[in-house]
Amino acid sequence: MTKALFLNCSLKSFSDVSNTEALMKEVIKHFNNENVESEIVRITDYNVKFGVSEDEGYGDEWPEVFNKVIHADIVIIGTPVWLGEKSSVAKMVMERLDGGSGLTNDKGQYIYYNKVGGVVITGNEDGAKNAASSILYGLSHIGFTIPPNVDTYWVGEAGPGPSYIEAEGYKNDFTMEHAKIMAYNLTHFARMLKANPIPAEGNVVEQS
Repeated sequence: MTKALFLNCSLKSFSDVSNTEALMKEVIKHFNNENVESEIVRITDYNVKFGVSEDEGYGDEWPEVFNKVIHADIVIIGTPVWLGEKSSVAKMVMERLDGGSGLTNDKGQYIYYNKVGGVVITGNEDGAKNAASSILYGLSHIGFTIPPNVDTYWVGEAGPGPSYIEAEGYKNDFTMEHAKIMAYNLTHFARMLKANPIPAEGNVVEQS
């Protein structure tokens, strides 16, 4: 079974409706068609500490999330846009992912090899492509494979106004089309890498 993990980096608490999660669920509809098992984790539901390792101790709950990342084939970062950037939670998640990137798999490759990554973004101002480029580059840099067209986003008019749910962003053809393309491309590459992993040739980490 191919597994997809969505890391929702909304600033809202679990009791609030998340626009980012609503768009994630559009991607999940397509994953369901492909028998991909999906899970959404809202980071603010956990006590995730700032840090540069896979476990900062002293009540840090990132290891629980990190374990889900390790067992996923597809990892999608979801973030709202704030001041033209990804959220502070998304920034922290990328830092924590980077903190565990020095670990290796059973072949001696970096731990995120043979996993694929994507991004989902919502907001009511510009900055979606800026946030996407930052996240997708970061995922690629630490070992994830990034297939083509694995970002979907919805942004409303500039300034204060209705967000994705209130504005019925699911009616936007561009956003929905990219949600579908993203889901199918991620599924294809995840299955391809499961069947034919990246060879451990020239990319095995030298142990000191």
